[in-house]
Amino acid sequence: MITIKRIDHEHRADINLKNEPFPLFGLLLPSYSNGKWNYTEIRFPKENHTEMCFPDENYDYDAMSDEHVFIGAYDEERCIGLAILKQDWVKYMYLYDLKVNSDYRGRGVGKMLIEKSLETAAAHGYRGLYTQGQDNNLGACQFYLNCGFQIGGINTFVYNGTSQENKKDIFFFCDAT
Repeated sequence: MITIKRIDHEHRADINLKNEPFPLFGLLLPSYSNGKWNYTEIRFPKENHTEMCFPDENYDYDAMSDEHVFIGAYDEERCIGLAILKQDWVKYMYLYDLKVNSDYRGRGVGKMLIEKSLETAAAHGYRGLYTQGQDNNLGACQFYLNCGFQIGGINTFVYNGTSQENKKDIFFFCDAT
């Protein structure tokens, strides 16, 4: 049985859950018109599907715990999912990181982490959560939209001058109530 709980100091090593590859199979293209965000999904042909894996972080529980909340998904005692929330000056708490072990993807673990994160944000006096996803990570973008997030903006400059030159970050917001 999967349980979701706040990660305490005793379980601090769990915040360094390894990143695992995820599929890249399309793009989410947001558009803004008449005060409303819309989007189009573009799916790549199968032969153009690839994978990506973010580098592993080296999170420091003690250095981060004043501004961050760590939430883990556990199968018995094994951490199989992680949400890191960061306090912010805006009325939305920032979903800084979200990951689920590949063996547990598609089982609702990510959604359970989002639900607990929304509860946590509300308990800390925030309206909800915000996060960002790369436009070429269609799976993540679809996940956020399916969890009730709405598009709230796009950053078209963030990757300029990097190896990810043509990517964009899409900002997603979700109210806790």
